[in-house]
Amino acid sequence: MNRAVSDIVAPPTPKHLEDTGLPLVLMRDILLKTMFRTSITKLTEISKRLCLPIPQTLELIDEARQAKLVEAMGTMAAGASSEIGFQLTETGKSRALDALGQSEYYGAMPIPLEQYREQIKRQSIRNIKITRRQLKIAMGDLVLPPDLIDTLGPAVSAGRSILLYGPPGNGKSSIANGIRAALGDNIYVPRAILLGGQIMSVYDPTVHKLIRQSEDNPSLLRQTGNRFDNRYVYCERPTVITGGELTLAMLDLTYDEVARTYQAPLQFKAMGGVFIIDDLGRQEEPPQALINRWIVPMEMYYDILGLNSGEKIIVPFDTLIIFSTNFHPNEIFDQAALRRIFYKIKIDGPRQEDFLKIFSLVARKRGMPLDENALIHLLRNRYPEIRNVYSNYQPVFLIDQMIAICEFEGIPYQMTPDLIDRAWKNMFVEDEEILK
Repeated sequence: MNRAVSDIVAPPTPKHLEDTGLPLVLMRDILLKTMFRTSITKLTEISKRLCLPIPQTLELIDEARQAKLVEAMGTMAAGASSEIGFQLTETGKSRALDALGQSEYYGAMPIPLEQYREQIKRQSIRNIKITRRQLKIAMGDLVLPPDLIDTLGPAVSAGRSILLYGPPGNGKSSIANGIRAALGDNIYVPRAILLGGQIMSVYDPTVHKLIRQSEDNPSLLRQTGNRFDNRYVYCERPTVITGGELTLAMLDLTYDEVARTYQAPLQFKAMGGVFIIDDLGRQEEPPQALINRWIVPMEMYYDILGLNSGEKIIVPFDTLIIFSTNFHPNEIFDQAALRRIFYKIKIDGPRQEDFLKIFSLVARKRGMPLDENALIHLLRNRYPEIRNVYSNYQPVFLIDQMIAICEFEGIPYQMTPDLIDRAWKNMFVEDEEILK
């Protein structure tokens, strides 16, 4: 049975500054930069920006006050601590500018890599066990060969690499997305990571679907309203999808020369989730080169990222990689590479009976009435032209074409042999020589 969401242990809220695992000087500089760049003054606002509980934020501010970098605005009256105002001293402003010269990063305190390793273990994708029922439900209306679920189920539960291959237009991408939907639970994604003394941003709203954030109750100073460390964001297990645009450079750390900070590569953003490489073989990089890049992560469950300084950092790799290609694997990989891909699953076109099921489902969804004569014409006269090779995309294509014709002609949606022929002409391009 799939593990319940509640079984994932949340990252605990730091009770003291040292629980963050961060150097005090780093935290102080981030505090100063955040106050300088945002001009915020209230304790509650500063706490929210730093993603620290109010008590620990006040503890950090007190450290800065002792160093005469921050000063209180007004009287620190008892009972109103959460509304105390603070501002940078001239010395604090100078220190903030110096710190900004080294790195423009400010805001949420990062998570040390070692702490994140522990959280990855708590929410590893390899801990998930998918049932047959869950996988079938996740595939929705997809009409799949009877034995495909038998093969997909163990592959997904293992959390190992998967290669989906076969002729185009048969739902490889839809199956890959169905696998993601089958996972069904949520994890904690760090906003930023401290990596070899450098800060790397991880949380990306374009990749990570937020479920909820954890915030302090502004009225509480000694107690925290957090249920988990707010330096994390509670999200759906992520899915990163790339296609022909993928390059090897996109799998490396991205360094911002202006901000002097790093952006996590795609596979790190997909940590705990699914990384789908669609249309493998259409990229500028040779498929063999792309596979070679994944050999160590797929076998050893760690990746190696390089900083601008030349330092190499070993980071966890906890991602289900799904490769999808229209090429036969033997055409684009050598046997050594294929051995590294744990599951290789061929996705063929549907049989005639499954094709008719798909056709019927699509017609019903589109509001197109089925016509027996039109279907017989399609199967007896048109499909022999292409040696009766059926593809999953064809029902959608043909029905949408007929709908477009009906709307243009101003007639009710209908399916006739004539409309079938007109739609068929748009599905293929005849081989012919074009004079130039």
